[in-house]
Amino acid sequence: MNTVVKEVTKISELRKFVKFPFKLYKGNPYWVPPLILDEMQTLRKDKNPSLEYCKSRYWLAFQSGKVVGRIAAILNPRANEKWGYRHLRFGWMDFIDDIEVSKALLNEVEKWAEELGMDTIEGPLGFTDMDFEGLLIEGFDKLPTIANIYNYPYYPVHLETHGFGKQEDWVQFKFNASQPVPEKIERVNNLIMKKYNLHIKKFTKARHVKPYGKKFFQTLNKAFVNLYGFVELTDREIDRYVKQYLTFIRPQLVCFVTDEHDNIIAFGVSMPSLSKAFQKAKGRLFPFGFIHILRALSKYEEVDLYLNGVHPDWQKKGVASIYYAEMNKTYIRLNVKTAISNQQLANNIDAISMWNNYENEPYITRRCYKKEI
Repeated sequence: MNTVVKEVTKISELRKFVKFPFKLYKGNPYWVPPLILDEMQTLRKDKNPSLEYCKSRYWLAFQSGKVVGRIAAILNPRANEKWGYRHLRFGWMDFIDDIEVSKALLNEVEKWAEELGMDTIEGPLGFTDMDFEGLLIEGFDKLPTIANIYNYPYYPVHLETHGFGKQEDWVQFKFNASQPVPEKIERVNNLIMKKYNLHIKKFTKARHVKPYGKKFFQTLNKAFVNLYGFVELTDREIDRYVKQYLTFIRPQLVCFVTDEHDNIIAFGVSMPSLSKAFQKAKGRLFPFGFIHILRALSKYEEVDLYLNGVHPDWQKKGVASIYYAEMNKTYIRLNVKTAISNQQLANNIDAISMWNNYENEPYITRRCYKKEI
């Protein structure tokens, strides 16, 4: 069937771009729909501060007048400058199981990359590391966290057919959250804290977390600085994420490790699982979607580890173990049964090895693909 690809240039078309996956994944028990409002704000130049320096284009694929696919292309010059390459990113990629549709969409990205003088296209990636990234390659029968995306098993087959290969993998693990902190870990953590005069910051009210918002993301900037594709968040981006995250933050599930000057040197942020609530909300906060989300925020049976990291000056000193042990104690106190780790690079051995101290099982693997042009 003939496939026609059209660029999205109007807000009304952008809304159609955002809504396409809702039809593609309708009835799929493992797809977690994003909030339509958040998606619109991320993709709009007047709403997303990342588009003050990034360029983006969006396309929809049609067959017989019906939308059958979508894709976004992103030029992030700060990433190219930092990492010394000429890459064009793609993301927000969804399509029916038709090889001609995926080819037509990726061809548009390739053409723009050539026009810009790029030599490689890679993805799925977003504007920043806080956006959705990675294509699901293992764990198709698992429910993702709201920070991750789902795709059908035919997606990676299509990309590999079109000449794409592995760039990087991210992995997630599932834990029994009620398992006690190993005695050895507790003993070592106490020695580390005493040696370096470190302190644990835990909270009971969201307003007590707010003053640490910017400090937290500034530490995140430094903690993630050497991770694949990461570019430090700008002040405007930090302001956006502080506002976005503090809307849903559960203070009991936030743990910071600070030095003697109250600087955040390590952090662990988790949240009650909102995946099923987002499914019930069907992408909308109103009129009733927010009710499902508020209910889920008061339940702690399963939690998702959203963000964790350690300032570079404190890495390889065992500090990561401190915040996770403290979070573990909180999970036990709140009767949490399971925890899903955040998405971590498979080759980030230092970060992943922390989980070896606890019983865990592989949960989901995602992949970033690349193709030289």
